[in-house]
Amino acid sequence: MKGLKVPKKMANDIIKMLVAGSLLNRDYRISRDHEHVYIPLREDARIPEIDGAEIVDREFKESKRSPARFTDILKSKIPEDALASIRRSFDIIGDTVILEIPEELHDYRFTIGEAALEFTGRKAVYMKRSGVKGVTRTRELELIAGSALSETIHQEYGSRIKVDIKDVYFSPRLANERETVAAQVKDGDVVLDMFAGAGPFAIAVARHGRASRIYAVDINPVAVRYIEENARLNHAEDVIVAVEGDVREFLRDRECFADHIIMNLPGSACEFLDDAIRAVRDGGVIHYYEFARDFKTPVNRLKDAARPFQVEVLDMRRVKSRSPGVWHMGIDARIRKTASSDPEKSEKSI
Repeated sequence: MKGLKVPKKMANDIIKMLVAGSLLNRDYRISRDHEHVYIPLREDARIPEIDGAEIVDREFKESKRSPARFTDILKSKIPEDALASIRRSFDIIGDTVILEIPEELHDYRFTIGEAALEFTGRKAVYMKRSGVKGVTRTRELELIAGSALSETIHQEYGSRIKVDIKDVYFSPRLANERETVAAQVKDGDVVLDMFAGAGPFAIAVARHGRASRIYAVDINPVAVRYIEENARLNHAEDVIVAVEGDVREFLRDRECFADHIIMNLPGSACEFLDDAIRAVRDGGVIHYYEFARDFKTPVNRLKDAARPFQVEVLDMRRVKSRSPGVWHMGIDARIRKTASSDPEKSEKSI
């Protein structure tokens, strides 16, 4: 049957992702050998590409039957027509779960929360009460099941990220994206994360052990406190520099100093492109994110901001869906500031 073969060190993070997306086949048991974990999948599961993981055909032992989706627990508890409106995916952050529940189902929110609590085995379930808003990028959350726990430690690819989900923005769905960016950093590189949150990108880069310095900037003082704490938790306090304040102020007297600049603020990162272009070194890479329907829009915006410098697009990714037809796009682009820094051009076509 269909399964996913993953290295042991990645297994916990990937299992969380599969559970959140209702992709795990709970009728069968997870198996292991010395180096790998084998995870049974639903036959209709569509798995995103994950470095180090591969789809396999394997025999799995049956397990005691448990609900395949958390909505299965609700079948006798809320009307059948309401079940169809419930989103089957959700975010698991450490010991907490965050659900998005349509407004017409808010009367059932506590029942839905208890089902999610039972299904995930976590300690607290919250419902989104607003989108991400304001310069601090926080959202309103309502506790709908479990204990009033909002500070938690999330584990990701061997890193530990402490965060209060009420006070600091964090998305577990960007775990693979963080690894993709971190893997591009070379020995001695200086990295700038312009909108760092609790520091998950910085922690991922530090764990790879190649950056000489990582500047993690955020305007939210609570986020900066967590950056500092997460640097200590992950033994990276010697390489991560937490900076509180407006990133424009931080960059005012700094030019051409960073080899990699991370711009994960897809709703408004475009407003900071001029600052990033000035700050990146000749031949350095900007990791730019934008909500868009196609790749051309963010790529053209990047090129316009970089003029007269050359932009070499290294990679383009649909990181995750934001709404029908709109994607959280990721663009890796090398900025060539002098002709001598252009040994070969390998720009991806769009």
